[in-house]
Amino acid sequence: MRDVRGILTKALLAVIFSNGLCKGSSEREHVLKMDEALLTVHNQLPEGITLLFVSDYCYKCLYQPLVSVSGGQSNTSVVVSTLFALTLMVEQDPGNRTLCRRMETFEEAGHYSLWVRESETPSDVTCFLSVDKNPSNSYLPLLAAAVLLSFLSLLWTAAPYIYRWKCTSKIINLISCRRPQLSTENEGPSIESGSQPRSSRLKSLDTFRGFSLTIMVFVNYGGGGYWFFQHAPWNGLTVGDLVMPWFVFIIGTSVVLAFSSMRRRGVGRLQLLRKLSWRTAVLMLIGFCFINYSPKDGLLSWSWLRIPGVLQRLGFTYFALALMQTFTAQTDVPLKQHHWWNPIQDLVLYWPEWIFIIILETVWLCVTFLLPVPDCPTGYLGPGGIGDEGLFPNCTGGAAAYVDKWLLGDNIYWHPTCKALYRTTQPFDPEGVLGTINSVVMGFMGMQAGKILLFFRPKTHEVLTRFLVWAVLLGTCAAILSKCTRDEGFIPVNKNLWSLSYVTCMGFMSFLLLGLMYFIIDIKGWWGGQPFIYPGMNSIFVYVGHSLLGFYFPFSWEMRFQDSHWEWLFKSLWGTFLWVLIAYLLYRKKFFLKI
Repeated sequence: MRDVRGILTKALLAVIFSNGLCKGSSEREHVLKMDEALLTVHNQLPEGITLLFVSDYCYKCLYQPLVSVSGGQSNTSVVVSTLFALTLMVEQDPGNRTLCRRMETFEEAGHYSLWVRESETPSDVTCFLSVDKNPSNSYLPLLAAAVLLSFLSLLWTAAPYIYRWKCTSKIINLISCRRPQLSTENEGPSIESGSQPRSSRLKSLDTFRGFSLTIMVFVNYGGGGYWFFQHAPWNGLTVGDLVMPWFVFIIGTSVVLAFSSMRRRGVGRLQLLRKLSWRTAVLMLIGFCFINYSPKDGLLSWSWLRIPGVLQRLGFTYFALALMQTFTAQTDVPLKQHHWWNPIQDLVLYWPEWIFIIILETVWLCVTFLLPVPDCPTGYLGPGGIGDEGLFPNCTGGAAAYVDKWLLGDNIYWHPTCKALYRTTQPFDPEGVLGTINSVVMGFMGMQAGKILLFFRPKTHEVLTRFLVWAVLLGTCAAILSKCTRDEGFIPVNKNLWSLSYVTCMGFMSFLLLGLMYFIIDIKGWWGGQPFIYPGMNSIFVYVGHSLLGFYFPFSWEMRFQDSHWEWLFKSLWGTFLWVLIAYLLYRKKFFLKI
């Protein structure tokens, strides 16, 4: 099966700026699809004109031709995208003299007319837009889904109280009112999230993992077709960009707690090395096989083989983090010893790890900003294509893409998220070699959360305070590096590159979310983590299962109504619901996939 992101990108290519030059066509010939509107250009000038456009989301992009209209009271209709605001520019043909320029935000299924005519002064031209048919509300399906999910959440919350009231109103001892409780006994959180219940386990960590996985499944099923549920075209953040770093953060936290637990039980270093090597090999093998799997071509499809992938990066990141924890972990936490560094012992006792991480990040910075890339400016972080005024069309990703091509050849990702918007022609792999360095750094932040829990867990105030301090520090770093802008920062927030600002921003969010869930679930007990805790305890099964079976019935089907978000959103929610339900049933059967 092809990579899920590749399939979704190809689908979006048909939507984003689907502006085939429909010259001389009438409105009736156009069948509008989701995120499309119809624009009719009326030229009342004696000479011909050319309409060009550029997306306001596209950073420093060149104008692209949209449609040409001959002179003398003629008109032409063209389909335009409604995903982002567009800046339209009318040029005289011939001559390329700019007649007018205006920014417009088109809405789904709307019909618009752009009138180009002479003003009172012969040398001036006026351009104005009129609405011929009112657009539909593309966010109405999302609103309906939010109301429905809120109602179901309220019902889920009230159900136990209704159940108890119903039971206590009956004759005592005729009906058992005992409701099954979620087991909190399990091995310390680990990457496989599937060990059989044995010892105390952080429910908040399982819930955080399940919450991330549920969003990932929803995004991979298309996110209802809404662009903000997909990955950002290049710089910036969308919902789809949040999930993987959360997973990496959770891996770091789980490694600290699980390995510390095993060391206390007397598990030797050699056994730990065998365990982490086996898990790494299995994760990378699963990722390599299923990402290149095709029902037609067999287990491996050699025609479009790809080496990097999500599970491959997670596996390597886990290996690096587990290796650090194996050789630097403290068997006993020296809480009773009186040292000046006791308040920061979660940092001082692991100084070799800090040196290693600083070296790793220095390597990333030096390669990214100092490595010469042929025909590209040194330190380039842009998407190439028509971006940056079209000066560097073949420089997509700069040093990161150059290193991947040098090491992996063509076995990298050919459908990056920037391809549709920036019209790029070069491959770029978001799970490439250079970005894996910052993936390890992201996991290291998760390890700090694990050490805080390990050292200060009995003191809940200390845990929450340290989580908040880490969040503030990382958030400040992200704000400085990005200058609180999408494209103008020293190092923009970029998921494709796994830039330093992206990692610090995601670390900020991870500490806040884990701290909030830890307070609500493990400290106060206000919430048991349902339903997210179920996929969180079977994360490998759900991830691999939805990746392999995601585009088969009943998880998915061929859509019939493609002119709005209704069916696509229902399909995305339905597929996500099925996998959460499967995870719940597996939990009831006490089945946990373990590697």
